[in-house]
Amino acid sequence: MTRPLLSRRTLALLLAAGFAAGPALAQADRFPSRPIKVLIGFTAGGSTDVPFRVLAENASKILGQPVIIENKPGAGGVLPAQMMQNTPADGYTLAQIPLPVFRLPYTQKINWDPATDLQYVIGLAGYAFGLVVPADSPIKSMQDYIAYAKAHPGKLNYGTPGALTTLHLTMENIAMQAGVTLNHIPFKGNSESLQAVLGGHVMSVADTPGWAPYVEQGKLRLLSTWGDKRSAKFPNTPTLKESGINLVQTSPFGLAAPKGTDPKVVQALHDAFKKAMEMPNYKESLAKFDMDTYYMDSATYRQYALDTMKTEKAIIDKLGLGK
Repeated sequence: MTRPLLSRRTLALLLAAGFAAGPALAQADRFPSRPIKVLIGFTAGGSTDVPFRVLAENASKILGQPVIIENKPGAGGVLPAQMMQNTPADGYTLAQIPLPVFRLPYTQKINWDPATDLQYVIGLAGYAFGLVVPADSPIKSMQDYIAYAKAHPGKLNYGTPGALTTLHLTMENIAMQAGVTLNHIPFKGNSESLQAVLGGHVMSVADTPGWAPYVEQGKLRLLSTWGDKRSAKFPNTPTLKESGINLVQTSPFGLAAPKGTDPKVVQALHDAFKKAMEMPNYKESLAKFDMDTYYMDSATYRQYALDTMKTEKAIIDKLGLGK
């Protein structure tokens, strides 16, 4: 039986579709053909920036193109995720996604959804947290900290990398549990907040372990760490739970691309950064800040985003800090 010939119109449509798909497929196959930018939401020189620069150098060697770190501090680290909403979905600009991104819909009016309007690439690592005071402070423990706050309502201040960050919310949760009032001082990043506490401008700082070198040098005193077990780097410091505060707080982060990025490009980025994060020098750079790798593939990371948005809403509602 003879097959019917295609009409000229059908043939033209098929050819047009082929030509349209061709350049896109070729572009994905050639990826990357120019430098890649990674936007991080915190200041240079801090516990986010330093390991990311090691990771970027590793990834550059694997991808065959420079991977450039750009600092976009402020707003609690969420600016890179917001910028993805107006960034071409070509894989050449990525954003660090810290935990505060997942509480954005509950704390401010936004026209995008963190769970569905980002293309999750890879989970990289997890922040450790702790509370520090100057080495000459009369506050020597979490018990002293709470006692001082009770004796001086609203006078005990603490710095964080910004309002509505995980650190801010955890400190307010601590205050709620202890029945005290603390005074929050937001900064743009931990390099700023640490200089403030070292200079005596704030009484304490809750942050990721950018404070670690200063604790080791005897310039700051670490009152507590916030994980489920004691820090390997500071084994003599009790956890919050050991200090009588029923809280455990960790904070994984990773990389995302703009929504609609070609799956082949996402896979190429995932594979390159997975190799980069497995290199010893990246793990060593994290260890300096008492951090460890926290790998999630793209699908697992997206599910983590969905789940985390539910838990963050519950925390925001509990503390009464919603929009």
